[in-house]
Amino acid sequence: MYKFEEICELIELVGSSGVSVVEIEHAGSRVRVEGRLQAAVVQQISASAEAAAVTDVQSAEVAADTQPAPADSIDADEDMHGINSPIVGTFYRAPNPDADPYVKVGDFIEQGQTLCIVEAMKLMNEIESDVSGTVVKVLPENAQPVEYGEQLFVVRSS
Repeated sequence: MYKFEEICELIELVGSSGVSVVEIEHAGSRVRVEGRLQAAVVQQISASAEAAAVTDVQSAEVAADTQPAPADSIDADEDMHGINSPIVGTFYRAPNPDADPYVKVGDFIEQGQTLCIVEAMKLMNEIESDVSGTVVKVLPENAQPVEYGEQLFVVRSS
């Protein structure tokens, strides 16, 4: 069985390298990471459940490919910019439960400004803006799990 940290590291490597698929099999476990447009899909399958799981995953991939784009995706408006989660974890809008959120809809933000925290394995990772502009939408709810590459904010860049 692979450790969570090893899987996260593999996801980061696939995401940053441009490799489309990496599959590793060791001691009866198999991990497959597929890079997909700034996101990664991870499968860990035991040797005994492999055949059933592969069929289920293939069915899910076909269904996902035929689904329409989510309503939360960025419009064709050129000055809209999405800020995505660089890691898998739990999304927090504020540094602690009693504090005000880092940013709210309508706030003007600067490049490099902290927007939120994504907690991964008890580490609090501050997510910074890569553009200056106005926050148009905050997509996840506070304390909601987020995936690698999942859109967190929509910003109208200035």
